[in-house]
Amino acid sequence: MTKSVLYTSSPLLASKTPVWRSKFIVAGLALGFAGLAGRAAWVQVFGNDFFRHQGEVRFVRTLELPANRGRILDRNGLLLATSVPTPSIWAIPEDVERDKVKLAQLARLLGMSNAELDRKLADEDKTFVWLKRQVDDSVARQVAVLGIKGIYQRKEYRRQYPEGEAAAHVVGFTNVEDHGQEGVELSFDHQLAGRTGSRRVIKDRLGRVVEELGEQVPPIDGRDLQLSIDSKVQFFAYQKLRDTVLENKARAGSVVVIDARTGEVLALANYPSYTPDKRQNLTGEQLRNRALTDTFEPGSTMKPFTIGLALESGLVTPQTTVQTAPGYVVIGGARISDSHAHGLLTVQQVIQKSSNIGTLKIALQMQPREMWETFTAAGFGQKPQIPFPGVVSGRVRPYKTWRPVEQATMSYGYGLSASLFQMARSYTVFAHDGQIIPATLLKTEQPPVGAQVFSPKTAAEIRTMLQMAAGPGGTGPKAQTMGYSVGGKSGTAHKQEGKGYAGHKYRSWFVGMAPIDQPRIIVGVMVDEPSAGKYFGGDVAAPVFSDVVQQTLRRMGVQPDMSVKPQVVVDSVEESF
Repeated sequence: MTKSVLYTSSPLLASKTPVWRSKFIVAGLALGFAGLAGRAAWVQVFGNDFFRHQGEVRFVRTLELPANRGRILDRNGLLLATSVPTPSIWAIPEDVERDKVKLAQLARLLGMSNAELDRKLADEDKTFVWLKRQVDDSVARQVAVLGIKGIYQRKEYRRQYPEGEAAAHVVGFTNVEDHGQEGVELSFDHQLAGRTGSRRVIKDRLGRVVEELGEQVPPIDGRDLQLSIDSKVQFFAYQKLRDTVLENKARAGSVVVIDARTGEVLALANYPSYTPDKRQNLTGEQLRNRALTDTFEPGSTMKPFTIGLALESGLVTPQTTVQTAPGYVVIGGARISDSHAHGLLTVQQVIQKSSNIGTLKIALQMQPREMWETFTAAGFGQKPQIPFPGVVSGRVRPYKTWRPVEQATMSYGYGLSASLFQMARSYTVFAHDGQIIPATLLKTEQPPVGAQVFSPKTAAEIRTMLQMAAGPGGTGPKAQTMGYSVGGKSGTAHKQEGKGYAGHKYRSWFVGMAPIDQPRIIVGVMVDEPSAGKYFGGDVAAPVFSDVVQQTLRRMGVQPDMSVKPQVVVDSVEESF
């Protein structure tokens, strides 16, 4: 039988415990609880900002709800640019499963080296890193099959451009963040982009949403944009330009097509070009919208404005004669000549034969101020009011600085500069009864408000001269189009090189309109440095004009104004330049 403990027989147990010891223990416990209570109050009430922030950093996420970028449409509602949903691959580096075989397969699928993938995943403190943006659906499915922990997918939008390189310089492109970088995508980025939405959520360690925080802000999709461009005209113009540049071994080329009644740009093509959604290794040569950003001395395409001013002021009539023999003049020590000596010419024939001598003799009877005012009224030296990146104004020097030789050369297109777009728009003066009208890249139903430069009578007289220039005996017979009357002016300008002009480098131009009595379209063509033997504007640029005019007028449903029969086109008369 166990012996019971007798507290009185144990000296240790029988000793009396000091009161202070028990009080100390109770006080210690009370102080500990008070400290815990104070700490809890601090953490949860008074100083919780830090801890709230740390919790949010680890588990609260603001998820972006992407807005769908607006579509870009041509004038008939056909797609030029649209957004399609596409997956992107991302990771939480600290959670990624370090399976070397799977990671090697992932790197191969994403088109990167193992070392590059390792660098992206190296910092295990990161809670988010993009591995590859906007991958193909097939790639995303294969990544999902790998089932690597810490690798996730997110839906984004990728831009697609159905018209490809034909419309690239008009439409432009966006970057991976869906912000416009070139062309219309850049110019109208605010309208197209819309506004992203958001929602705040709590995620667990596996990246799963476990709770919504507050109300989500829905995204606002971007607005669609309808251009004045006709995608069919654009494609044909680009195709014809490309073939001409390659055939003539030229450096580049541009085509502009403008509706002569509304000022709407129906086509704006350049070559070389690029594919907007495949932009690896692009160069400035490919990206540049030459029709708007490059300026040149326009050469003989300026002569109608000089003659138009002389007609308008009553200085000459279409039948006034001008002596151009012996085919050259010397002004201020500079010799200016025609390609051939023409002798006595009427004013009409000065344009038809593209005589420098006839043009400058008429010009030198006028005041420099009058010529300068006419040129600027027609848009030269003025930045086109068209919302597009890189649009240039060209250059027309103040008339007070003109010397006689400069006035003479400017009369036939040297000593000033303009873009192809400016040249094409300037010819609305002749196509629109003497008014220059604003050009637009957006489809419009409103009639344009123009500014009067010449009277309707003068404009009609110049159209007759342009028809002669594009006909037999003129400098541009290859501009003739089956079924439609045309008028226009060729130009061949030496390229500037250093402080002078290159001996064998030219820019070939042709700008004109059709049908000639009631013009519906204006077409401008420029081919830069043709080097296959031909370089006159009437030989190189005029055939492009002819084909584009015919296809565009048919596309617009314009009835032919001439009997349709085979035409025999002779070589163009060599123009003076």
